[in-house]
Amino acid sequence: AHQQGTPLSNHEYHQFFMSLRAAQRARAACLIRLLYGCQNPLVRRLDEYENHGVIPEGPICSEMPEFPSFTDFCSFSLYRCTRKMYFVKV
Repeated sequence: AHQQGTPLSNHEYHQFFMSLRAAQRARAACLIRLLYGCQNPLVRRLDEYENHGVIPEGPICSEMPEFPSFTDFCSFSLYRCTRKMYFVKV
């Protein structure tokens, strides 16, 4: 166990800043999605990357108990962006 107030180890710093950069990139992707829509080529590439090369068509299910399904991946992604729930999965 680490004593309170001591600096993070090199490994802990790496983990800490990796998570910050991931959230920052997710916010940037959401801003592009909100500004240009789901049909933007960059947004489509990101959606394909997130879904192993294919953007799901039709209704999808999510991990969110309050909203278990969405009409399409775009609706899910927009909801996730507006709620700042960047890492919720379908």
